Amino acid sequence: MFARNISIHLKPNTLADFTETFEKEVVPVLRKQKGFQDEITFSIPGGADVIAISLWDNKENAENYNRTTYPEVLKLLAKVIDGTPNVRISEVVHSTFHKIAAGAAPSPVAAGVATAGVAKASVAVA
Repeated sequence: MFARNISIHLKPNTLADFTETFEKEVVPVLRKQKGFQDEITFSIPGGADVIAISLWDNKENAENYNRTTYPEVLKLLAKVIDGTPNVRISEVVHSTFHKIAAGAAPSPVAAGVATAGVAKASVAVA
């Protein structure tokens, strides 16, 4: 499983607009994507920063979404985003929710996955 970790800085006082647009317009787009598993979005209380983590069945589907559909998602959110979001694709090495343990994750070498530029997932930082 792979995660797309996105750090977003919002324009002042737009968290409510971001949340509404995300729920009504972005999530339906995500649900239509091949390999999409889940979306978790965090906001810093009283702040203008959001972390969005989408989970994908494999790296190929995460990267395909990044190339083909993500630019359209950015257009949907353009009115609330300040600057360019920071995107990172990471391998999920542990998830209690998805029952993935560190020992159960396939070795990148054994699975034939190139690891250049791929960091291990950390939900705390995007």
